[in-house]
Amino acid sequence: MSDFLDFAAEHLPYILAGVPTTLALWILAITFGFFFGLVLAWCRIYGKKPAYWASTGYIEIFRGTPMLVQMLFIYLGLPEVGLTFDPFTAAVIAIGLNTSAYQAEYFRGAIQSIPQGQMTAARAMGMSDLQGLIFIVLPQALRRVIPQWSNEAILELKFTSIAFAIGVTEITARAETIGFKTFRFFEIFLIVAAVYFVLTATVAQILHIVERRTAVPGLTLGR
Repeated sequence: MSDFLDFAAEHLPYILAGVPTTLALWILAITFGFFFGLVLAWCRIYGKKPAYWASTGYIEIFRGTPMLVQMLFIYLGLPEVGLTFDPFTAAVIAIGLNTSAYQAEYFRGAIQSIPQGQMTAARAMGMSDLQGLIFIVLPQALRRVIPQWSNEAILELKFTSIAFAIGVTEITARAETIGFKTFRFFEIFLIVAAVYFVLTATVAQILHIVERRTAVPGLTLGR
């Protein structure tokens, strides 16, 4: 036990040095996915047929193929057609595009759970569909979607570990480096698992607080 603690004390600072990269990757990707997911949800609900079919096709493709394949395609495949990205940027794009497809479906479900009469009333007041969505429907839908969105946010935090495959020096990549130097893979990945657990538990608690503080009695699902 003392040997493990000595090992952890020696290598944990190096592992923790990758946390800022992991969090930056996650924040940028989840934010991109949030806004693009809203656009996709809009196209699925209110878009004309070309926008509807384009957004539907996009969602099915990105939900139906592995994120690692998408990331490798962006990082290794796109340079063949003249689009080159550094590893960090490629990882942000891949994770952002992937999560936007899932977030779009969460948003679509939440928006469609709001009574249709509210959008009808917004149109009767002279609002466009976009104005009705932004000012009437979306504030209610975003409150309802927090539990589902929280799950997605936590999953994407864990999925940032995939970025080590294209050379991003985040937590997992640093652990792999130590593992090949020491050949103590059991211990080092046990430490990494603990780091991810602390990160995801912290994010989950923050989002739970946000959910409680934004809940409106009689509006939020499950209340």
